Amino acid sequence: MLHRFGLLATCAVAALAFSAPTFAQTKWDLPSAYPTTNLHTENLTQFAADVDKATAGKLKITVHANASLFKAPEIKRAVQGGQAQAGEILMVNFENDNPLFGLDGVPFLATGYADAMKLYKAQKPALDKLLATQNLKLLYAVAWPPQGIFANKQINSGADMKGLKWRAYSPATAKIAELVGAQPVTVQQAELAQAMATGVIDSYMSSGSTGYDSKTYEHIKNFYDTQAWLPKNAVIVNAAAFNALDKPTQDALIKAAADAETRGWKSSEEKTAWYLQQLAGKGMNIVKPAPQLMTDMKKVGDVMLADWLKKAGPDGQAVVDAYRK
Repeated sequence: MLHRFGLLATCAVAALAFSAPTFAQTKWDLPSAYPTTNLHTENLTQFAADVDKATAGKLKITVHANASLFKAPEIKRAVQGGQAQAGEILMVNFENDNPLFGLDGVPFLATGYADAMKLYKAQKPALDKLLATQNLKLLYAVAWPPQGIFANKQINSGADMKGLKWRAYSPATAKIAELVGAQPVTVQQAELAQAMATGVIDSYMSSGSTGYDSKTYEHIKNFYDTQAWLPKNAVIVNAAAFNALDKPTQDALIKAAADAETRGWKSSEEKTAWYLQQLAGKGMNIVKPAPQLMTDMKKVGDVMLADWLKKAGPDGQAVVDAYRK
């Protein structure tokens, strides 16, 4: 009898051995700060599915949306330190870490998708070099829709922005508040709806996408379509985690990232008008900015570009020169 049980056990172990995968599966966590329905998160989810398919399940990436694993300002450090293998960051959040991250937050430097892509191409070699010094690698980057001003107050000039309780989510948006005399309050996207509901802020500058995701129309009634800049989200990976993958898996990851970048830029541009239509349908006024407001905001952009160049030095100047060629 014992002999029979031993035989059965041996057969069971053998069956398990034959049914087990013939490869070691690698599992990665990828934190993001935005809701699952956001255009960037939808793109990330597709990217993770593409990687799974291309590697036949060898590399599994779990996307953690809506700041559920790490808050927006924590994601970069988490990836650098290996707490997460990859992550999505809004680059302008990290301008204090290095000025290069803040370039696409300078108002009116690049105002449309073609210019934003041109800026990205000029910026990318320097970004790759910078990230390599931080144990990071850039997989891909995608621009947000153009940024405008959300406010209940009628704004016809920069002077009308004085005293606004202004959401600041990056050094650049805090600097705008300082230059126009608004009161900056640090609020990340995951806390935005609550900050508006409780009156912590009454204005901010972002895209129609953010306005739609956060139901800004429930609290704020005007969107001034200034198209001031198109900040980028970057999907980064821990360099050591990337280097630990075998060559075919690395190649599959890079190919899926290239596809995600192309798809993401296309989706962002296509959805820009859709977001504004949705906001208008919910009762928000989509306002073409007054000429004086645009003149005043462009002056803010000039000051901020001069400040940025001072901080970024010759390397920064080289990137701006390459963009303006």
